[in-house]
Amino acid sequence: MLDRPVDRARDQGWVFGLPPGITSEQWPLDPVTGYPLMHGFTLLLPEDYRVHGADIVALSFFATAPDHNDGGAPDDPEVREAVLARASHPRLSRMTDILDYDYAALLLTRAEYDGPFATPPAPLALATAERPRWLDVGGACAFLEAAPPFARKMLGASPRTDLAETRAIAIAPRADDPNAGKGPQDEHVRSNPPTGYQPYYYYVGGVQGRDNFRLHEWSKDHAPNHLGGTMRPCQAVPEMSPFYVEFEEYFGGYNFGGGNAQLDFKQMKFDWACG
Repeated sequence: MLDRPVDRARDQGWVFGLPPGITSEQWPLDPVTGYPLMHGFTLLLPEDYRVHGADIVALSFFATAPDHNDGGAPDDPEVREAVLARASHPRLSRMTDILDYDYAALLLTRAEYDGPFATPPAPLALATAERPRWLDVGGACAFLEAAPPFARKMLGASPRTDLAETRAIAIAPRADDPNAGKGPQDEHVRSNPPTGYQPYYYYVGGVQGRDNFRLHEWSKDHAPNHLGGTMRPCQAVPEMSPFYVEFEEYFGGYNFGGGNAQLDFKQMKFDWACG
C-alpha cells in the first residue's frame, strides 16, 4: 500500500475508497445490519492470477465495518432475508467468518475495473444498527481515527474526508519464495494431498520450543500484504489454493483483533485470526 491516492494508469488497484464499475444496486449489503458492506480494496490481478478467465482482471473485497464487528453477529432473520433477496452482481461471492459476520468479493471485468467509482446504496429500511463511520467520512479517514500509531503511518498524509479517498497498490515480485504456486497447508492438519508447501520457520534440531524457533532466510524480506506464496497467518494456516491474497488490518481498515486475513479468490474462501 502506497502513501498516495491511486492512479489507475500505473497502479495495481487501491485500498479504501469505492469499488469501480458497478451500480449501487450491485453493491453488497450486510445481511447482519442492512447497511452496505465496507469496500476494503480493489486489486488488479497479475495475468498469472486471472484464474477465472482472461476477461476477469480484478476483484473488489468488501467487509463488515469495524464499528459493526464486536464479538458476535446478532441474528435478525428478517434483515438477512431481505438482503439476500435483493438482486446482486453476477459474480458476487459471499463469505462468513467464525463470528457469523459477512464479507464479499466481486470479480470484475476490464470494463468494470476501468469504470467510474460506485455510489454506496441506501441501507435497508429495516436497518437499526448505528450508521458506520466510513459512510460519512470515507474508509481511509475512519481508519485513521481509530488506528494505532504504527498503522496511521501507512497512510502518509492525512486522508481527505471523502468516500472516494484511496491509497494506491503497487506490486513487486518476491525475490525468493519456495512456496510460489503451492497451496498453503499445515502438514499436520491438512485435508487435501500434500502440495509441497513449507512453513516460513523451523526449529533448531527439530526440537520445538521458543528458544529453538528460527525464520528461514528466504522469508525475512517478504511483504505482509501479498499474492500467493508463503503465508504468515497470525494463528493456524488455512488450507487454500495458490491463488490467494493475504493482508493486514490497515489494508482497508478492518477489525481482525490485531491480526490478519486471507482471501482465496479461486475457491472464494475467507479466513482471519486475531494477533
